[in-house]
Amino acid sequence: MLKIVSIVIRVTDLPAQSRFWQAALDYVERDPASDDWGVLKPRDADAPCIALDVHRSERVLPPRIHLDVYADDQAAEASRLTELGARVIPWDDRPDDADYIVMEDPEGNRFCVVDRPDWPGWDPSQSA
Repeated sequence: MLKIVSIVIRVTDLPAQSRFWQAALDYVERDPASDDWGVLKPRDADAPCIALDVHRSERVLPPRIHLDVYADDQAAEASRLTELGARVIPWDDRPDDADYIVMEDPEGNRFCVVDRPDWPGWDPSQSA
C-alpha cells in the first residue's frame, strides 16, 4: 500500500518560503526546520504535508508537476495569495471555461487555485 503524505518543493529561501506556505495553506511546522529542510503540516486537517528542500534546481516551464489547491472563494483566495507574495500567471491558451487560476509562489513555483465552492471536503462530516 502507498499513500502520499508529503509533497516536496525545492526552495532557495527556506524561512521566507515557509512563512508563505504556512500563511497560504494554514499549515504549521511539523518539527523545527533545519538549515536546508522543513516540513509543514496541516493545522487541523488530514492532508499531505509540504516539505521545503533548499536545493538549487533549474526552473522548467511548464513545470512537470504542480499543486492544485481548492478554493471556496477563488477570487478572494487569489487576492489573499497575491498579498502574501504570489502572482497570477497570464496564460493566453487558458480555456474560457477553466475553473482554475495559474499562480506562482514568491520563488516561482507554480500552482493552480481551483474554484471549488461546492467541494464536500469543506465540510469534514461529508469527507470520504
